Amino acid sequence: MFGSALTKHSSSSLKAGLKIGQVALAAGLPVRTVRYYESIGLLSPTVERAESSYRLFDPAVLGRLAFIRRCQSLGLSLEEIREILQVHDQGQLPCQDIWERLQEKLQEIEQRIADLQILKGQIQSLLSDWHIPEGSLAESAVKSTVICPILQNPDADEGAANRSI
Repeated sequence: MFGSALTKHSSSSLKAGLKIGQVALAAGLPVRTVRYYESIGLLSPTVERAESSYRLFDPAVLGRLAFIRRCQSLGLSLEEIREILQVHDQGQLPCQDIWERLQEKLQEIEQRIADLQILKGQIQSLLSDWHIPEGSLAESAVKSTVICPILQNPDADEGAANRSI
C-alpha cells in the first residue's frame, strides 16, 4: 500500500517514512492509539524521530498494527502482545508462545462459560420461583433490613445452585 517494508533504519528511511496521521488513517485507528502503542514499546522497531521531532514510521508498521489488533481480538493483553513482539524483534518466530497463550485463554474461556452456566441456572431458578410478597410481609420487609426477601432468602441460593448442577 505504501511501498515495500524497510529493514534498516537510516536517515534515508526517515525521509520515506509515514507520519502518524497517515499510519492512523491506513490502520483505521485513532492517532491517539498509535501514539499510545508507540509509547509502550509496541511499535519500536518501526518508528524513529525526524530532526523536526515528528514520528516517522516504516510502512511495515501497518502489518504490525494489524497483528496487534488481531491479538487483541483473541483476548491477548497489550503486555502479552508486547512480549510476543519482543520475541519477533529478536529474530525468532513467536508461534509457540502464541499457541501457549491462546491455550491459556481457551481454558479461561471454558471456566468462564462454566461459571456463567451456574449463574444462568441460579437466575432462572430465582425467576421461576419469583413472587412479590403482599400485605403484612411486604410491609415488614420495608421496615426491616431486608431489601428484597426473594433475593435474601437463604434457601434461594441453595435451591438455585442445586438445580443448575
